Amino acid sequence: MVEYLINLFQDKYHLATLSRGYGRKSRGFFLANEQLGPKEIGDEPYQIYSKFGDKVAVSVGEDRVMAIPEIMALKPETELILLDDAFQHRYVKGDLNILLTTFQKPFFKDQVLPLGTLRENKHGAKRADLVVITKTPQEIDQRMREEYILSIQKFTHAKICFASLRYGDPYPLNLNFSEERRKIVLVSGIANDALLFEEASKRFEVTARLNYGDHHHYSKRDAEKIRFSLGEAGDAMVLTTEKDAVKLKNSAFHEYLSEIPIFVLPIQVKLDMECQLWLKRKVESIVAEKSRISES
Repeated sequence: MVEYLINLFQDKYHLATLSRGYGRKSRGFFLANEQLGPKEIGDEPYQIYSKFGDKVAVSVGEDRVMAIPEIMALKPETELILLDDAFQHRYVKGDLNILLTTFQKPFFKDQVLPLGTLRENKHGAKRADLVVITKTPQEIDQRMREEYILSIQKFTHAKICFASLRYGDPYPLNLNFSEERRKIVLVSGIANDALLFEEASKRFEVTARLNYGDHHHYSKRDAEKIRFSLGEAGDAMVLTTEKDAVKLKNSAFHEYLSEIPIFVLPIQVKLDMECQLWLKRKVESIVAEKSRISES
């Protein structure tokens, strides 16, 4: 979703992203650069920096109150900061709060930890300006959409949008291998690989499925296992996510993975045009108001 917002706004505003950098081995504030990797800034920030480069100021910092002035000091031209995973972060008051909830397990059917997966009571949704129902199947009918909308409206007056996932065409991680194979070893380090597996199964014959859990730090032992699984599969290739690809490309695994075909399956969020226009108008009015206040 952060990448979607970057694509939506990068041509109009000077952007920065800020997250905790979950899974990193460092602490404190960092602004992404070519010398920093996933261990220093975390998986998703590293993926965003790898994809967008200097078009966006990608930053991490567990203390966001301190991190935001750091961003503005280093990148004073910044007009819009996208805070990742900050809905429960009360020390920073966002101008636009977006609540994400999956279609498969919407917050109104969930419970607070430890009975469920919610971090707070579902009535906290009242703070949202926009609720996005993610991973929505493309084939759902209007009746189902209305049921979800009515259920969410019990907890918030926010704008409600449905978002689906779009998988692109696989591309090679190593340009020495440009031809796709029919068989694949599916490798991922994400919380739930069910949708990934479903999509991969539609396109390929999945001979092995290796899911290491969210934000997994790959080791040489993992690289050996991937290579061994590929060897058992015969004429096959590795298929992985963009987030995992940036870690598997690490030079530490070069001797294990450089001679095998690894393909990357890109993914994008898709919102309908009405929701896109709503977001653009909302952000435009917020930025204009902030600019007016700063000039007065």
